[in-house]
Amino acid sequence: MDIAKNISEIKQNLPEGVRLVAVSKTKPNEDILAAYEVGQRIFGENKVQDLVRKYEELPKDIEWHFIGHPQTNKVKYIAPFISLIHGTDSIKLLKTINKEGAKNNRKIKCLLQFHIAEESTKFGLSEQEAVELLSSDEFAQFENVEIAGVMGMATYTDDTNQIRNEFRSLKQIFTTLKNKFFAESDSFCEISMGMSGDYPLAIDEGSTLIRVGSHIFGERNY
Repeated sequence: MDIAKNISEIKQNLPEGVRLVAVSKTKPNEDILAAYEVGQRIFGENKVQDLVRKYEELPKDIEWHFIGHPQTNKVKYIAPFISLIHGTDSIKLLKTINKEGAKNNRKIKCLLQFHIAEESTKFGLSEQEAVELLSSDEFAQFENVEIAGVMGMATYTDDTNQIRNEFRSLKQIFTTLKNKFFAESDSFCEISMGMSGDYPLAIDEGSTLIRVGSHIFGERNY
């Protein structure tokens, strides 16, 4: 895999306002450094242990995103340095993130994850659940969590219309929540959607963060 070439090709086709998260999970440090050398700074991991090790070993100006669904008992390990957590979908998890943010004297940015796919296995809130969460007294007390936007995964299918509609529904949820809860907040601005197989569609439908792994690094090593 020519990692540098792959990164450059993706980036030159990205419109203004769309950022690339290079999904480096399961990949060795040298692959990450190959992407880093051509200017990539945002990397996504989904295992806390790997993420902490890579954070310690790699350049400190890397912006690390946690793109999975962190277990509450492991949030404390990434709380000191994580830039964005993509997969929050419960008050319980946000409460833990808030507590660990307070311990580290920082606000931790999170995206609310929505279930937009037809597959039942994916994590995520419904729009109604998100409204209840954001309206709750408990959420109002959180001073060390910043909700920066929304995240979702489309169904794994060849039906581009279905994928497009699912991405469109996430954009619609973003707009509803923005108007209802974050109209005054510039920091609520991210729509994380689109992966290696469908990111051009996601960009068309308003994505601000695409999460691309295999198109950059090749197939995953398990």
